[in-house]
Amino acid sequence: MGHAIADGARAVVLHPQALPFGEPINGLEIITKRCIYTPAKGFLGEAGCAECRKEIGEALFESLEEWMPGRTDNFTCPECGHEDDINGFLFLQECGFSNLGFIFNNWAEAGFKQSFIDEFADWLDQPVSWVKVEL
Repeated sequence: MGHAIADGARAVVLHPQALPFGEPINGLEIITKRCIYTPAKGFLGEAGCAECRKEIGEALFESLEEWMPGRTDNFTCPECGHEDDINGFLFLQECGFSNLGFIFNNWAEAGFKQSFIDEFADWLDQPVSWVKVEL
């Protein structure tokens, strides 16, 4: 269940003709629990340390068993010991780890204007990642 798409959606996307008007699944879902957002198809599972720049994806994604239930917000690089919020590490593909998420169902083809993402991040006073998920 989500919030239905409205005409205002045309103002925030790159390709308004691709918006899912008339589709049975087309709205906005707001998630208010801790979730992991990664691409569903073609996800590489690769991540790097912002400090030492080494590949640490396998260890980082294994650590999500600690992150998901809220036992920690941070991850420590197994290569150099750098510790940071999990979102502070480098990902080859957009990923998000958050207690707040916005799922725009079937909007991927429409694409978001960068100005919308920037304004949304400013309004939230938090960084925003656009994770494109194809099911």
